[in-house]
Amino acid sequence: MRIGFFDSGIGGLSVLYEALRQLPHEDYLYYADDANVPYGNKSREDIRCCVIEAVDFLAGMDIAALVVACNTATSAAIQDIRRKYRFPVIGMEPAVKPAVKSVDGKRVLVFATPLTLRESKFMVLLNQVDIHNTVDYLPLQELVTFAESCQFDRTVILTYLKERLKDYDLNRYGAVVLGCTHFPFFKNHIREFFPKGTVIVDGNRGTICNLKNTLTSMGRIHEGSGQVTYYRSGKRVVDDFTMERYLQRMRQIEEGGMF
Repeated sequence: MRIGFFDSGIGGLSVLYEALRQLPHEDYLYYADDANVPYGNKSREDIRCCVIEAVDFLAGMDIAALVVACNTATSAAIQDIRRKYRFPVIGMEPAVKPAVKSVDGKRVLVFATPLTLRESKFMVLLNQVDIHNTVDYLPLQELVTFAESCQFDRTVILTYLKERLKDYDLNRYGAVVLGCTHFPFFKNHIREFFPKGTVIVDGNRGTICNLKNTLTSMGRIHEGSGQVTYYRSGKRVVDDFTMERYLQRMRQIEEGGMF
């Protein structure tokens, strides 16, 4: 049995890392849609077409379940995917609920892509959990571009974040939500702007807990050896350069986003 992972690029590696941590005895297919990344500034229909093409490919590999390891793709296409395919489909959701629960009289700041923040799925989530109107949100699309181009220079990233955050009183926030799977690569950069004790959360752990529960209910857990096969827009990754790039990003997540 193999589990499919899909993302627009390398961001989903942060979710795959959590899967390998929680579920080390499964086999995985990781599909990065490098030909169409980034998704955050595309139209909903364009993203839907990209996602369906990628999932068609993974479905042809006889996967037992699919993780859409991309908040933007989840927002734009999750219902279409679930209607089309019979295997379980697990999507991403910004971890707003645990963030709201973790703050005590302070606010929550959500970082995500523009599409994630403007889709109705996010607004429904806010209406459900943001009872006291304590959540603010900000698009940080350029972090996706930085991650995909392997731009992790501290000065470049901090300069960008400083400009984007200049109008916010960061002392008001008790929690920050990383609402894009690319953003954990910059976790330590983001942490520098907020007071000590500010909670920084993402949806990766919850997503993989959902996957684990799904596999358990199917009676299909612990059926592999932790093998990962990578694909880039339908082509299997076999070159050492790309493989090392993926492994570097996994190590980066393990080190808390510092590169």
